[in-house]
Amino acid sequence: MLDKIVEEQKQYLNKVRKINNNKKLYYNIITMGCQLNENDSEKLSGMLEGMGYIRTESLEKANIYVINTCCVRENAEEKLFGKLGELKKLKKQNDSIIAIGGCMMQERHIQDKLKQSYPYVDIIFGTHTLHKLPEDIYKILETRKAIKDVIDIDGEIYEGLPIKRNSNKSASVTIMYGCNNFCSYCIVPYVRGRERSRTPENILEEIKDLAKEGYKEVTLLGQNVNSYKGKENYGFAELLRDVQKIEGIEIIKFISPHPKDFTDDVILAIKECSKVSRLIHLPLQSGSTEILKNMNRKYTKEQYLELAEKIRKEIPEVLFSTDIIVGFPGETEEDFEDTLDVVRKMNFEQIFMFIYSRRVGTPGDKMENQIPEEIKHKRFDRLKELFEKQVEENNKKYIGKIEKILVEGKSKTNEEMLTGRTNSNKVVVFEGTEELIGNVVDIEIVSEHKWYLKGKIK
Repeated sequence: MLDKIVEEQKQYLNKVRKINNNKKLYYNIITMGCQLNENDSEKLSGMLEGMGYIRTESLEKANIYVINTCCVRENAEEKLFGKLGELKKLKKQNDSIIAIGGCMMQERHIQDKLKQSYPYVDIIFGTHTLHKLPEDIYKILETRKAIKDVIDIDGEIYEGLPIKRNSNKSASVTIMYGCNNFCSYCIVPYVRGRERSRTPENILEEIKDLAKEGYKEVTLLGQNVNSYKGKENYGFAELLRDVQKIEGIEIIKFISPHPKDFTDDVILAIKECSKVSRLIHLPLQSGSTEILKNMNRKYTKEQYLELAEKIRKEIPEVLFSTDIIVGFPGETEEDFEDTLDVVRKMNFEQIFMFIYSRRVGTPGDKMENQIPEEIKHKRFDRLKELFEKQVEENNKKYIGKIEKILVEGKSKTNEEMLTGRTNSNKVVVFEGTEELIGNVVDIEIVSEHKWYLKGKIK
């Protein structure tokens, strides 16, 4: 049944291509949010190019605009509506199509606002109807009547959609969709649905194809990768071991695991799989047991630290990155000090810090004791200051070490230098020829510069 639906959409690809009649038409795609959204945008790009559209970064040139939205933070809404105001004039000028998809389109109040205040939007599609973009574009070209293609039920997993990847060196591979955790600050389970895992066969086939195409690095994606269930007695640990066996793939990363589901078999798989990155992203969110309880995170401060210690004992070279939310409702000065305490003890390699923003439809939005913005920002600055001091100290340990680096390309700030990242995601710049781009090379780190390292080829 699902194969038939994908086949129908491929037929719509051809119908749109026929309508466009080999005209030189362009699309512009704007992606907001996480790596899962980036991966979705690669599929949208694959479908658009299958319809004959050519990608452009120029808004003035585009015949179709696709905005793939995120709804995790409040400023995402401001960014979307600001962009729509900018596109209104260009739409008239070029007779362009505007299509908006992604997580934000699953929110009823956003759909209502678009209908009322932005009637010139042509297509609204949700996270569960992304695969129907060819059909939606075909109908717009035929009728010029606005389409809302959003469903509230959990979506299916559609295999075999075209994909146009943003890189020819490293690739993201989604292994599961949705989330069952219902953290009280998060809208994701409501807009992406319950957990659905892809089959191991489909995941491994995709990664084998990437290896044949010359990709060296893959990142396995999911809202909670360590609750992946491919089939009976086949979970995330088994998947890691099978990806390890694929020739050509040299670096395996994954995001994001949940501390409550980080089982011993996964720790052992990471330890025994040499290709798996030794940087583990372990979201903390808060160091306060009371705030974690209110967030519905299902672990305590002590359990988080015990888990990290267990992982370090098995994998001594492991490093950690994390997510932290500052200013969740009810957060006291003592609660925030608990967060700083965990940061000092963990000595994180990277911290993705966020000031709490209320999301309509989540329990957190209805909680009393919302923290004033001024206090949130002061606490955020204190966390940032502590982390930056740790970064300066942590960087010193890299000097003299040999790191395996996937050469990503030329440095954005110096055309004469190449750039890549360490196993711990630190940016490294070094001298080298263009022929090295896309290869994994040994680099000796010679100096540190706070937000990047400098190296030389061994």
